[in-house]
Amino acid sequence: MREQPPLIEADRLSVDVPGRGLPFLRRAPLSILAEVSLTVRPGEIVCLIGESGSGKTTFGRALLGLVRPSSGRIEVDGVPLPDFSARSFRALRRQAALLFQDPVSSFNPRQRIGAMMAEPRAIAGVGSTRLADIVALAGQVGLSERFLARFPHALSGGQARRAAVARALSVTPRLIVADEPTAGLDVSVQGGVLNLFLDIREQHDTAFLLITHNLSVVRHIADRIVILYLGRVVESGRADDVLRAPRHPYTRALLDSEPVPDPTRRRAEPPVIGEVPSIARRPAGCEFHTRCPRAQPRCRSEAPVLADEAGGRQVACHFPLPGAVSIPAPGRRMAKS
Repeated sequence: MREQPPLIEADRLSVDVPGRGLPFLRRAPLSILAEVSLTVRPGEIVCLIGESGSGKTTFGRALLGLVRPSSGRIEVDGVPLPDFSARSFRALRRQAALLFQDPVSSFNPRQRIGAMMAEPRAIAGVGSTRLADIVALAGQVGLSERFLARFPHALSGGQARRAAVARALSVTPRLIVADEPTAGLDVSVQGGVLNLFLDIREQHDTAFLLITHNLSVVRHIADRIVILYLGRVVESGRADDVLRAPRHPYTRALLDSEPVPDPTRRRAEPPVIGEVPSIARRPAGCEFHTRCPRAQPRCRSEAPVLADEAGGRQVACHFPLPGAVSIPAPGRRMAKS
């Protein structure tokens, strides 16, 4: 991947929500995301990975202004957004599109697929809404003209996903944020969707931010990987480097939990123990120490620093798995509980 200036850059993006409780027992805000930094360059595919509740979807929505960040900074083509108002994000939304986890629920059930593909062009005033052009748009994602007259409920899972991609492509975005793009699809259909993303990247130099917990997706398509745990980045780097030699025990656990199609290779014990802690009661010190097999006394009292390593790697761990030597990154300290 050639090095280019970032298309979009989030710097220390945080999202807080009000704590629940009675009016006379106001609780402190809950931190869903805690100073998450991420860049996406033109034509790059970045995968944001983590278990349910790690803040992946919240980050994707905050990046597009669908969830209001509480702090941080977002730059588009090197130009910072002046604030987090709807007006500030309006220009960004002309360049970025969101693919929802359940595409059918994002469709108007009374709208035909062809009209759904043409609608973004009509609203944005970009491109043609003529039938021939909508047919050509559908053809880019592997849908024939006969699908344009169908309603959403008449599509299979893979067809609905392709229709959602066509709707996103209708205004030729520079960035597509895809939330669990292969969820609920058969393996063969998953491959078709991922290959479609690669084709789109090749044809339009479109960048992707893929939000997923499916490591088979990551292996197939990612250029870079960012691992989230309880709303914080614990490891990031080039996909090949992270998958070949993970540095954080949580990343290692995610890799070990990947299903293996071999009945003779049964695990003696689960790769990671315990449940994900509640964000309302974050563990002190390293927040992964309650589930980490390598935890030591220091992990229970001191939060780790997200440190830079050779090759663009970053890891937040006091006792990382064997690899390159860490160099603390200025301004990247993780907040203590």
